Amino acid sequence: MRVPSARPVPHDGDVVLRHRDDDAPGNAVSFLVEYQGRVAGTVEVRHIGGGTGELSWAVLPEHRGQGVAARAVRLMIRYAFDELGLHRVAAYADPDDRGWLRTAGRAGLRREGVVRAAGERGAQSSGQHCAERHDRVQLARLVTDPEPTSRDGFIGVLNAGLPTKRTIAQGLIRNSAHEILLCELTYKQEWDLPGGVVDPHESPAHALIREIREELQVEMVPRSLVAVNWLPSWRGWDDAMLCVFDLGVDDHVIARARLEPRELRALHWCNLDDVQRSAAAYVTRMLRRIGHQTEGTAYLEDGSDPSW
Repeated sequence: MRVPSARPVPHDGDVVLRHRDDDAPGNAVSFLVEYQGRVAGTVEVRHIGGGTGELSWAVLPEHRGQGVAARAVRLMIRYAFDELGLHRVAAYADPDDRGWLRTAGRAGLRREGVVRAAGERGAQSSGQHCAERHDRVQLARLVTDPEPTSRDGFIGVLNAGLPTKRTIAQGLIRNSAHEILLCELTYKQEWDLPGGVVDPHESPAHALIREIREELQVEMVPRSLVAVNWLPSWRGWDDAMLCVFDLGVDDHVIARARLEPRELRALHWCNLDDVQRSAAAYVTRMLRRIGHQTEGTAYLEDGSDPSW
């Protein structure tokens, strides 16, 4: 961490940071936060190596809800980049502390993920202190990130904090006997439709084309979207959106296919009774429902029409 040659006084209007050297460790820079001439809290950055600093802050109750914390943290971050030569600052928070997370976002810190069991909550039990482990949200800002008050900075923070949902793309391939192609997989017992998880920045249709090419060595193009099926959490998997595309009738796809051995054991033509015996229950429900769809795209939940 670079040591500044002078001791600048970071300020933003009536929010001023004053150096405090009394109890800060050697790898930390700590400030008192003044608001309208009164002490309003503290803010600190601790160098943890590799050009990275860890932020912490606290604001007195009477000064909360006025934007003081966000302005002070923004000043601290700018000081860390400009004066200390850091290229990244990070902070960690209780996932349920919405006020803290809101301050972090307004200071330009982007959510990066959850660090499991990284924090402790103290509790008293029979006169003894017992620590309960809990998750912490990790947020960070890079020196190259745009200012949070800019359009790009605002979108970057908001986009990083919004929830993401897993998307799966699968294809419905039939033969002339109206049987459906199912894949016997190496990594789970249940057979399934061909396809897979959509990668970031990839459309569901292009993901299906890629998966068919990678796992079957066959080129196929989706004709239409047959169903969108919301899948609730299941056997340790988070919920997901499943897009099922019509890949047409192809009696010879099994003969043409060259299977990826790490993913697929075999391909099978199945009627609905076969599907019920070999696939997950929601697949059977979904395929039975799709069979009654005469036009358009069906919206399903766990393979069935939703009950509103």
